[in-house]
Amino acid sequence: MAETAASGPGMPQLDITTFSNQIFWLVVALVVLYYVMSRVALPRVASVLADRRGAITADIAAAEEYKQKALDAEEAFKKAEADARAEAQRIVEAAKAEMQEALNAQIAKADAEIAAKSAESEKRIRDITANAVEMVGDVSNDVTKDIVAAFDMKADARSVTAAVKAQMKGNA
Repeated sequence: MAETAASGPGMPQLDITTFSNQIFWLVVALVVLYYVMSRVALPRVASVLADRRGAITADIAAAEEYKQKALDAEEAFKKAEADARAEAQRIVEAAKAEMQEALNAQIAKADAEIAAKSAESEKRIRDITANAVEMVGDVSNDVTKDIVAAFDMKADARSVTAAVKAQMKGNA
């Protein structure tokens, strides 16, 4: 019964009598596994890793190139923007100068119109003043004749006119 107990159910891997056989197959399995891994699987993995490394390097190089292009484009944009601002400033200055010229022309025209109207007004004032002096002379002649007549004196029209003119010249 002791033999049946020892050969009874249990783990065959732990049976000392089969260790040499197990070690042989373990070595065979490891050699086959090493051969398959070193000749088939690992070269494929290495090539995939190399491809990925190459793709990553190419992508990084492309990214650097695009980054440089973006920086160049940004620099070109800033230069174009500065040029556009300078051109806009030049246009604004030209427009201001043109408007100032037009304004100066309008001011000169208005000054000329004002001078013409002022000259016309001065002429009219001289005419009115001359006319007023003439009217004052006529009124003075009439009043003097009436005063002389009121005192029952007689004076001819020539002497009254001469006296009024002489008096007006002395006061003017």
